[in-house]
Amino acid sequence: MILLRGTAVIAAALCLAAAEPADSPTNVPEPPGLYAGPQRGYTPPTLRGAKVIDGAAVAALLDGPDKPVLIDVAMRERKPANFPEGRLWLPVHPSIPGAVWLPNAGAVPLPPEREALFFQRVADLTGGDRAKPVVVFCHVECWGSWNAAKRLVEKGYTAVHWFPQGVEGWQDGHETRNLTEDAAWKAAAPAER
Repeated sequence: MILLRGTAVIAAALCLAAAEPADSPTNVPEPPGLYAGPQRGYTPPTLRGAKVIDGAAVAALLDGPDKPVLIDVAMRERKPANFPEGRLWLPVHPSIPGAVWLPNAGAVPLPPEREALFFQRVADLTGGDRAKPVVVFCHVECWGSWNAAKRLVEKGYTAVHWFPQGVEGWQDGHETRNLTEDAAWKAAAPAER
């Protein structure tokens, strides 16, 4: 009887140890629309209408005949509140070489004029071809890239690729390059500085 009880306790403990926590990245459901919560946090493993890819797939697309448009939507680094007065603040933004940086384009809500500019910039970059491959990313566990890719899917882009590992996933096997913010995006947002 004692042996049977001990076996049951061990079996229950093994089942609990094998179960994933409720906040595991594989348990995050895909919301029906854009996600309006914090931009940093576990994201779903899927994005309906888009292809979820890894760093090797991004590299393969870049080596292929129909080069994708790379859209980085990572937020700008903010100067820390305790940054010493009088010191030069020179943030850098490492990213995938050739990417276009549209900081915070995955925000929700995104003011209508910013959303219109986002769609205009993507249209400019794709030559108006909604079937051209577009890879959207930011940082690992970033809802901003999920939202930006979702916006493109909802706008009718048919070759949207979401790279959820972002620049950190790219850095694991590839070189990065410091980017400057897209000039048109920056010029339209002087109040965000």
